[in-house]
Amino acid sequence: MEFKSESEKQTMQFAKQLARQIKAPCIILLKGDLGAGKTHFVKGFAQGMKARAQVTSPTFTIMNIYQGKVPIYHFDLYRIGSDEEAEQLGFFDYFDHDSLDGISIVEWPENAPDLVQNYDIEITIEKLNDENSRLIKLRRRD
Repeated sequence: MEFKSESEKQTMQFAKQLARQIKAPCIILLKGDLGAGKTHFVKGFAQGMKARAQVTSPTFTIMNIYQGKVPIYHFDLYRIGSDEEAEQLGFFDYFDHDSLDGISIVEWPENAPDLVQNYDIEITIEKLNDENSRLIKLRRRD
């Protein structure tokens, strides 16, 4: 599935609508370059899950938790160097359907590919020529 977003607001609206269709446990990989709109996507998703917390990028904290209909675990693995490092930080349970009690959204999943291989949905956000336009690609894992 593909969606062309013309603004941050449209990206957030797309994510909000997607959130209403998702059931826990669920692991979502969120890919895209710096500034592609990954955090805006998570803001919209959190709104769709009725989370009231202020959504911010967890670049330095690595994980933020937002309480909505179910917990949303928002990861930014940008500063993680390996699967082992992520596992040492205790993230394994958030990427395992048997122990996950909510939804994990993982930015920069390529930095811990073995740890997050059991995902449900992969979303890629690509910048287009227009400063605000993005192509959002959603792929469900078979």
